[in-house]
Amino acid sequence: MHLKDKVALVTGAAQGIGKAFVEALLEKGCKVALVDLNTDAGKASKDAFDKQYSPQRTVFIPCDVSNEEKLKDAFKKTIQHFGHLDILVNNAGVNDEMNWENTVQINLISVIRGTYIGLEYMKTENGGNGGVIINTASLAGLWPVAYQPVYSASKHGVIGFTRSVALAARAKNYGVRINAICPGFVNTPILHTAFQEEHMGLYYSFKEEIKHKMEFYGILDPSLIAEGLIKILEDDSLNGEIMKITKQGINFHEYCPTP
Repeated sequence: MHLKDKVALVTGAAQGIGKAFVEALLEKGCKVALVDLNTDAGKASKDAFDKQYSPQRTVFIPCDVSNEEKLKDAFKKTIQHFGHLDILVNNAGVNDEMNWENTVQINLISVIRGTYIGLEYMKTENGGNGGVIINTASLAGLWPVAYQPVYSASKHGVIGFTRSVALAARAKNYGVRINAICPGFVNTPILHTAFQEEHMGLYYSFKEEIKHKMEFYGILDPSLIAEGLIKILEDDSLNGEIMKITKQGINFHEYCPTP
């Protein structure tokens, strides 16, 4: 995909990985809808981007992605503002073992719902231009994590859903590629609250283990994750792929597909 003048919608776009995604897309010439629950951070991010890029290339849409009607409205406002949609990045996420139902709602259910809403606008049989959907998962979605069982489960779900719906999209000739990105530890606001007692709940005793793992595996800059995003978007051969990003670099998770 050639990215210049393409329209993207990014959830969880106000800070962290989402904000890095927006910046990378803008650098490639895209127009971007920043969707986020944090209104203050969202407006601040748009203001910062407006100083570097044309204000007409971004729009900030406050939205709680766990609310179905508000999420649908965010898509409608994006289409109304830019005219169409080419790229969807389901990036919004939380890390909260205490409020585990909310973690599943935001990390998994909202990704599924966002993908289905995006497909309705993007698939060619509905008059869309086709495009690409990227779901943000995690390395915690590829193997068990004792101190984050629900977070890990939600990200396992994102990976399974992404691979499966990508096969369906290809079989149905939607014209939409669907992939996932699995970063390691990334320097974001969520990371800095990951081992707080109010978030870890029953697993607070593991807090030192998390710190040791961060030291061992290292903490990535969000810009590296954004580099992976651009790679997936520009490579038209990638569909149903799970990109792993660690301090060793960017590669893809291999698995034996069903014959």
